[in-house]
Amino acid sequence: MSVALAKNWWSLVIRGLTAIVLAAITLLWSDITTGQLVLVFFAYAMIDGLVGIAGAVRAAEQHERWGSLLIDGLVGIAAAVVAVAWQGISNLSLLYVIAVWAIGSGASEIAAALRLRKSVLGEWLLVSSGIASFLLGILLIAIPLATPLSIAYWLGAYAFVFGALLIALGLRLRSWMHTFGSGTQSSVPQTL
Repeated sequence: MSVALAKNWWSLVIRGLTAIVLAAITLLWSDITTGQLVLVFFAYAMIDGLVGIAGAVRAAEQHERWGSLLIDGLVGIAAAVVAVAWQGISNLSLLYVIAVWAIGSGASEIAAALRLRKSVLGEWLLVSSGIASFLLGILLIAIPLATPLSIAYWLGAYAFVFGALLIALGLRLRSWMHTFGSGTQSSVPQTL
């Protein structure tokens, strides 16, 4: 992994901040309806997906691996579109859309982290965010508490943890860029 990942630190921070906003909305909105939850999820998944695709484009421009970023972005956009386009989506169907999105997103984040571990010790933050996503999907399928409020609480708790992990990783990469970044294609130090 070269400096390209560190140069894209901002995309991780944006994704993390967006997740924290999702957490605040879903945890504080005590009378959220299915329709409102669909719109909140749509906005989050769409922003997250678009930022992921932007990161993939930037990585491709730097001749870096971009496949898992692209897959993660496309999974987010697809889940957003399915959730909002599904006329009269039921609580249980929305729960399963979110679960499939979380499992797909988690799998691509874990795959990216496994490649990253060869270059950076700080990949545990990305692994942890992938595991959080994957676990959310598994828990939603295993324990389908299909009311808008229960889905919102599960999603909010996940989004808070996920957002904090991505912000921490993004800030570590930003710090590295300020300390070591010279724009050359060198490896990110093992001390992240």
